Amino acid sequence: MNPELAWLIGIVAVVIIVAVAAVLVARFALSGTQSKHRAAVLSGVAEVVRAIRGKR
Repeated sequence: MNPELAWLIGIVAVVIIVAVAAVLVARFALSGTQSKHRAAVLSGVAEVVRAIRGKR
């Protein structure tokens, strides 16, 4: 297999995994949450995702 193609597939796989993980974390965090607390929960989830990605 071409090394460049392997790198590209790996990068795309990582991006997809991080995106799916972010959606699942948000979904689990919002289940059972009152509407007045959703903004705070989503803000916390965004901070966790940023920390995982290394942007913080």
